[in-house]
Amino acid sequence: MTGVLILMLVVALLLGASALVAFVVMAKRGQFDDLETPAIRAVFDDDE
Repeated sequence: MTGVLILMLVVALLLGASALVAFVVMAKRGQFDDLETPAIRAVFDDDE
């Protein structure tokens, strides 16, 4: 019974750590720098 609990704890910690690492990597690459352009782009129509 405790083996399953330990396994679930390890898996949860690994998932959380991988999400944190992915966030830090994307933040350093500039993924979250421009927050206004996608909202403005949705307003304008591309059809001419």
